[in-house]
Amino acid sequence: MGPLARGPRPGRSPADPPAYVDWEAVYFDNVHRVYRLMFARLGDRSDAEDLTAEVFLAVLGPLRLSASVGEVRAYLVATAQTVLATFWRKKHGTQVTVVGIEAALDFLADEPVGGEPDPVAEAAASRQLGQIMDGLSERSRRILELRFLEGCSVREAAAELGVTSSNAKVLQHRALRQAAEIAKELMI
Repeated sequence: MGPLARGPRPGRSPADPPAYVDWEAVYFDNVHRVYRLMFARLGDRSDAEDLTAEVFLAVLGPLRLSASVGEVRAYLVATAQTVLATFWRKKHGTQVTVVGIEAALDFLADEPVGGEPDPVAEAAASRQLGQIMDGLSERSRRILELRFLEGCSVREAAAELGVTSSNAKVLQHRALRQAAEIAKELMI
């Protein structure tokens, strides 16, 4: 039957989406995805291996085996983002990377979208992101860090900044526009 349970299992009907049979199946079906995601963001094999292990240790408690394969993978992406943010915060005192939409889509896909990670391209993208973030005002940088690097909701980011939710949305919009202008200047 493979690593996925399809059909009758206690608490599941044949119409339910596929789910994993056990933790070993979760691990073996996703370890390479998590590793690729980490390596693409870090460019260092040993750090990627360490953080991959941390992701799986972090999900052991809260992850339900009754969750569908898609739900498990989405939870792994969210956990990977948190582990990666914590790593960068500890290593550099601030977060300097994101789990981008391309990487998340690649992770969720059954087959890699982009193939093997390109460490040179990833390092260049990381440098460019750092230059963009460095070009922002402190407040603009902080709203983007809260919303996109730490995954905070608008309400949570507003509370952290001591502003209203409406003001946080305006700050985010302005910060994104400013970041786009900086990115455009870097391309020239």
